[in-house]
Amino acid sequence: MVKKINELITDEFEVELSIIEPDANIKKSLQLDSLSLVDLIALLEENFNISLKGADVVNIQTFDSLYEYVYDRVALDH
Repeated sequence: MVKKINELITDEFEVELSIIEPDANIKKSLQLDSLSLVDLIALLEENFNISLKGADVVNIQTFDSLYEYVYDRVALDH
């Protein structure tokens, strides 16, 4: 799942895989503004058939926390 998420991110945001470190801050690493963050959420929802809640998204700061959240949502929703 981590590999799939990383592939989606590198394709969507045209960044090198090397900048994606588990403990790196997502917004800073990808230089995301609020609109780009919405794009990231939509990308994950579409590809993993999950629903990310706004309150939860605020708590997702690192790539590692993103992986955990998506994994948990996939497990709950299926």
